[in-house]
Order: sequence, then C-alpha cells, then structure tokens
Amino acid sequence: MRKDAAKTPEQNPNQYFETEHLKANIKGRSVRGGAITMVSQACKFVLQTGSTVVLARLLTPEDYGLFGMVAAVTGFISLFKDLGLSKATVQRETINQAQVSTLFWVNVGVSLLLAFVTAAIAPAIAWFYGEPRLMGITLVLAIGYFFGGLAVQHQALLNRQMQFTVLAIIDIADMAVGVLVGVVAALMGYGLWALVFMQLAMGFTNTIMSWAVCGWRPSLPSRKAGVRSMLAFGANLTGFNVINYFARNADNVLIGRFWGAQQLGLYTKAYQLLLMPLYQINAPLTRVAVPALSRLASTPDRYRQAYLKILGAVCILTMPLIVFMIGTADWLMTVVLGPQWVEAGKLFALLGIVAWTQPVSNTTGWLFVTQDRTRKQLQWGVVGSTLSIIAIAAGLPWGAMGVAASYSISGLLIRTPLLFWYVGQGGFVRTGDLYRTLAPFAFSALGALLGIGALRYWVEVPSPLLGLILAAAITVITTGSILLAMPAGRAAIRDFRDLLIPLLFKKNKPI
Repeated sequence: MRKDAAKTPEQNPNQYFETEHLKANIKGRSVRGGAITMVSQACKFVLQTGSTVVLARLLTPEDYGLFGMVAAVTGFISLFKDLGLSKATVQRETINQAQVSTLFWVNVGVSLLLAFVTAAIAPAIAWFYGEPRLMGITLVLAIGYFFGGLAVQHQALLNRQMQFTVLAIIDIADMAVGVLVGVVAALMGYGLWALVFMQLAMGFTNTIMSWAVCGWRPSLPSRKAGVRSMLAFGANLTGFNVINYFARNADNVLIGRFWGAQQLGLYTKAYQLLLMPLYQINAPLTRVAVPALSRLASTPDRYRQAYLKILGAVCILTMPLIVFMIGTADWLMTVVLGPQWVEAGKLFALLGIVAWTQPVSNTTGWLFVTQDRTRKQLQWGVVGSTLSIIAIAAGLPWGAMGVAASYSISGLLIRTPLLFWYVGQGGFVRTGDLYRTLAPFAFSALGALLGIGALRYWVEVPSPLLGLILAAAITVITTGSILLAMPAGRAAIRDFRDLLIPLLFKKNKPI
C-alpha cells in the first residue's frame, strides 16, 4: 500500500477519487452520515420555517406570486448548471483528476452561458406575464448562475467521499446567511426583493464554503480525459430533470398566466409549506443513499436489502406526517402563516393527496441513478411528465383549486402505479417489493386520517393550536397501533429500529 493511502482527502487530494476505503464499513458511514445530515436538515428546517413565518407576515401573496413567476422560468434554466455531472462523479466506480477537471470546466462554461441566456430573456418573461417588474428581478437572479457552477464538482467529490459533516456545515451556513439577508431586507421594506436577495446570498455562500473546505483544485480540461460516458450519463439525467421540471412547474406558469399573482401566490405557498417537511426527510436520505447504493451496485442482494430498509424509513417518517397535514390543513395555515393565508388551506389539503406518495416516488430516482439506468429514467420522464401536464391543463379552467385536484388525484391513481411498474421491470428491486414495503405504512396512515376526521367531526376544538396537538397525538397513537397489529407492520418497525440502534449506540452491522 502506498504511504499516502491512509491520508485524508484534505491531506491527499487524489483520495477524493478513491472509494475502496469506504466499502469496509459502509453501513457505519451511512448511518453516521444519515444522522449528521438529518441534524443538518433539522437546523435548516428551523431556519426555513422561521423565515417563512416571518416573511409571510412581512410580504404579501402577490410578492410571492411575482417571485414565483420568475422562479418558474429561472429554476428551469438552472437545471442545466449541473448537467447531471455531479451524480456522474458520485456514481462512477473509478474517476481521476483529468475527468473531474474536465467536468468542472464544462459546468463553469455552461453556467456562464446560462447567466447570459437568463439576462437575454428577461424582457420576454416580463412580456409573457404582463409584469414589467419581473425584468429587473430576472436580471439580478442571472448573476447567481455563474457562481453556482463553480461549486458543482467540489460538492460532488465531498459527497463521493461521504464527507457528510462537511456538507452539513455548508448547507447550514448558506441557509443561515440567506435567511438573515432575506429577513433584514424585508424589514427594511424591500418587499419581494427580499426573496431575490435571499436566494443570491445562499448561492454565493455555498460556493465560497465549498471551495474553502474541499482541498481539490481543478487542472486544465483535456479532450482525452475519457468523460464521454459520464457526459452521456449526465445528459440522460439532465433530460429527465428538464422534462420533469416542465411537469412540476407547468401548474405555476399556467396559473400565473391565466389567473394572476394572487392565486399563484396562494398555490405556491401551499405547495411550499407542504413539501418543506418532506424535503427535510428526503434530501438527507438522498445524499446518503446515492453514494452508499452506488458502492453496493456490484452486490445485488445487499443493494436490494439496503434500499428497502431505507424505503421503509421514508414511509414511516413521511406517510403519517402527510395525512396529519391533510387533516389539519386549515389549522396549519392559520397557525404557521397567519389569517391572510387561510384560503390556501383547501389547496394545501388537495395537494397533500399527491404528496402522500411523492417521497416514495422520489426514491425510485436512486434506483435509476445508482444502477446506471438514467436512459430508462429519461424515458419514464417523457411519459410521466406528459400525464402530469395533461392533468394540470384539465384542471386549469377551475383555477388553482381545479389544478390541485386534477394533478393530485391523477398522480395517486395513474402516475405513481405506472412508475412503480416501470422501475420494477429491471434492476435489483421489483414492483412487488415496493408495494409490500408500502402496504403497512399506507394502512396505518389512512387509519390516522380517519382518526383526525373523527376528532374534527365529533369534537369542537376551541383553537387551531390545540387542534394540531390533539391531531398529532391521534396520528402517532393510531399509526403505531395499526403497525403493531400487523405482522408486516411489526417487521417494518424492527427494520426501522435496526436502522436507529446503530445511530444511537454506534453499533454497526453489515448493511
């Protein structure tokens, strides 16, 4: 073994590329990484929730609607900043300095191009929505694209090496700086510009921190670096993300275009509040699961067991939470955002229907990426996104409520079953595995929803806050009782316990 083989990546930058040392204790690294990332997400959730509560009282639904009009377009453009190359760096079994450096310069060049494109289309965005104020917002947001491209490969290398503590520090720092800038700007009376400044501050901080903590530095690009397969991998993933983005944001664009900023503001805030806690769960699991599953891709049985255990954790954490939010939508809106947002309660409940399976559907992306099946993922993206856009268009004549109902119901009954069937046609995890894992959690969550319904029908609750407390207790008790009553539920709880025990007591068994 070479003398420098035991050095940390910071001491020996070449070790940002090597992964053999990770395989010896991949469960220990994954569990510790999951714990660290969950703590990071909890901190970010507190920051984001706090900023939402404060900004929702300082800004108006129209402010959020105007920002959402621009974000729907600029968010699409930002998909090309990464080009899927960060996932390619994480997923590949072997990489080298020439390859990562070449990918770095590709990301930088594309980001610079995107900044110019965004600035160029600013007048068109203002014309499309009939809002001259959008031009200045778009021009300022364009600045952030270039800086974002500078950090793509640094973050990918840290993720490849499962340096989750470092990544957590970066995430908390950029969120804290962004929230501080946004709240101060809102207090100073900048209105919707507070949202713009917050986003820029987060991006700048992320780039600076990534370079400060990652010891890798790019060299000049090389035509002979051998990145063609990585570019193809990234192209398929980017293609999926682009198509998926159209489907996920067609509702924002069409509601803003035909129904105005007021309805769009209510719709986007309801969706944002609904997805916020789910993102805090899915994001850290994705950060840990992708490098861990990538290292297990050569051992199908271990891969399948590891994925299904993580899927069970996703279900037990998200399904009861979502039905709780559906059943208490109006109370949540009043307590968290204030009375001016009470109209968003019905939208919140309707969107919760599709959000119920969304965290689970998101994990199928891990299967496509870690098994190098991004071409199949792109093919699914075409089908799934087409169905989504059809559903959104079908509900549009009835405004935001119609869109929410049509999109959610079709997602639960059509798109999700088709996705489960498609992803199970190849690879290590079959469709039946998904349904068997989901079944006990789905039954227990539905039982909790019935319990909340009974509370609301039979009990006159004097305040929304007390209602939330009672509904939370019903959700926990009902979910736990139903899971314990079923053999599959008891097995799921044991698997979840097995994931938690190493985290709490630092005992690591082979994954």
